[in-house]
Amino acid sequence: MQGFGVHTSMWTMNWDRAGAERTIPAASAYGMDFIEIALLNAPAVDAPHTRALLEKHGMRAVCSLGLPERNWASVNPEGAIEHLRQALEVTAALGAEALSGVTYGGIGQRTGVPPTAGEYDNIARALEAAARYARELGIAFGIEPVNRYENHLVNTAAQAKWMIEKVGADNIFIHLDTYHMNIEEKGVGNGILDAREHLRYIHLSESDRGTPGEGTCDWDEVFATLAAIGFKGGLAMESFINMPPEIGYGLAVWRPVAESFEEVMDRGLPFLRNKAKQYRLV
Repeated sequence: MQGFGVHTSMWTMNWDRAGAERTIPAASAYGMDFIEIALLNAPAVDAPHTRALLEKHGMRAVCSLGLPERNWASVNPEGAIEHLRQALEVTAALGAEALSGVTYGGIGQRTGVPPTAGEYDNIARALEAAARYARELGIAFGIEPVNRYENHLVNTAAQAKWMIEKVGADNIFIHLDTYHMNIEEKGVGNGILDAREHLRYIHLSESDRGTPGEGTCDWDEVFATLAAIGFKGGLAMESFINMPPEIGYGLAVWRPVAESFEEVMDRGLPFLRNKAKQYRLV
């Protein structure tokens, strides 16, 4: 997981044959190194079709997800384990390098009270089983802290590190996101420092999830700290342009964050690439 990537939500959140045929050539045309495929319905993905398109365009891939309510790990660890196993199998069939995201819970999951020890024990059980299966398949497995409005369980890099240590699996990595960090961390740089030994992937997302460089994220702090820790992982643009209602609800996306994918890609991508070059990350 190295170089610049882009989340497929830039073009589609429905990963069917049409979505793949639209997204992979478009990402390739922008010179992306990889794409991040949202596995909202892993069993429905035509893996051979996607894999062939990726190979045709010389594109690498990672996959991501959030668990559906029926399989939230905190309350149904067995359901979470089975859901993650299916997603890992599809990830492997696609030829993708990793499965990450809110692998410990759901997007929009909140109980209204602080997490309990029992919830964390259930999550650790599910993540340990998933990490073991990922190792068997030769796939990297990650967890992404998200903000308090989307999930009440893992909100900071320090919490993600704590969870990895609780699980005790050495093949789980931390996947950070500048949008969430801008809300939760006491300085984005501090979050990167907290995660550094486990950090392999980061979403480069603006404070409003729109065009990078046109919000309030401190991009010099982000890139300078990544450079300081010698970061060698994936740099993935994430901006939600195409949102189905059920995902928009969980993410609390109620209005367009940009007018089009062209706005984000044509202005935001050069901005991020220039920052990465300035700090010698690429």
